[in-house]
Amino acid sequence: MAYQYEGFDLTGKVAVITGGNGGIGLGYARGVAAAGADVSIWGTNPDKNAAAEAELQEINPSASALRCDVSDEEQVEESMAAVVERYGRVDACFPNAGIGTQNQKGFHEHSNEDWFSVIDVNLHGVFFTLRAATRQMIAQGEGGSLVLTSSGTAIQGAARGQAYAATKGAMLAMMMGLSVEMARYKINANAVIPGWIDTAMTERLFNWDKFVDNVMPRIPMRRWGVPDDFGAIAVYLMSDAARWHTGDVIKIDGGFSIF
Repeated sequence: MAYQYEGFDLTGKVAVITGGNGGIGLGYARGVAAAGADVSIWGTNPDKNAAAEAELQEINPSASALRCDVSDEEQVEESMAAVVERYGRVDACFPNAGIGTQNQKGFHEHSNEDWFSVIDVNLHGVFFTLRAATRQMIAQGEGGSLVLTSSGTAIQGAARGQAYAATKGAMLAMMMGLSVEMARYKINANAVIPGWIDTAMTERLFNWDKFVDNVMPRIPMRRWGVPDDFGAIAVYLMSDAARWHTGDVIKIDGGFSIF
């Protein structure tokens, strides 16, 4: 009898993916939905939510979308409760929602609002989401997976992007602490560092010839990443195949960070 490996089958598992209505989040969602998972994507844009929900339901009819601003603690708690009410459980949480630096000011010119507008979504929102998810996973008593979306700015200098970089660096520290604390509950925690990905967030840069001419030669794979480059890692980290894989920082960047 031929050996069959079923470690990547996500049937019966439920994933929450914030910022799942586009970009890397939608790439995660497509991957886990195709592997059989029930998926709840959260986003703030109703039109993008509806379009992503319809697309995901073509892959797995159980997929759904919720309008949620993760910087609002009450909305996060209500959304997590809605997921549990609908699906009965949560097995994986991808706190992926984030915003980029909202201005091009020098660091010394940043206002408090410039700083906190990024921190509130990218860091406080991750905290609210992970707290709600881990509470549910611990109550279930069957383990789970936490997959944080960090950034190359966490390990490389980014001028005028200190607020964004600070949140992404903090996410790595949060992930490492979670990987130790949650291990007793069979919950693993890992982080993904994407490279330069073709999304709405990077559209302005990718249309800037100077940026393209300087960055593309530094990517050994000689192309921008796309959201679907992240489906497989989402499936793996959510699956039973990754049950002993925790505390890791996984770079998916076409070789950019080592070249």
